[in-house]
Amino acid sequence: MKKIEAIIKPFKLDEVREALSEVGIEGLTVTEVKGFGRQKGHTELYRGAEYVIDFLPKMKLEIVISDDKLDKVIETIKTAAHTGKIGDGKIFVSSIEQAVRIRTSEKNDEAL
Repeated sequence: MKKIEAIIKPFKLDEVREALSEVGIEGLTVTEVKGFGRQKGHTELYRGAEYVIDFLPKMKLEIVISDDKLDKVIETIKTAAHTGKIGDGKIFVSSIEQAVRIRTSEKNDEAL
């Protein structure tokens, strides 16, 4: 099993969720997060005053899937979240040793 963590732009969330649903992903966790990468934030003008926004709003998606779905899910997220502009996000993949569904005690792939 693999865990995918994807950091994307907030306005791309619905598009990514719908694309994942179309490829059979039935569950995911979404968290509102803030951060920065190479763009190091940006400056904005508000009521005549300029100020720096160091941390940009992002959405973090967490999905646990079976190994055979990994490449398809990564490609789906990449395609749906892509704008071609700086700050599109990142995808991280890690291994999951065990998963347990609390209600039924199903384990691993059956628990997904």
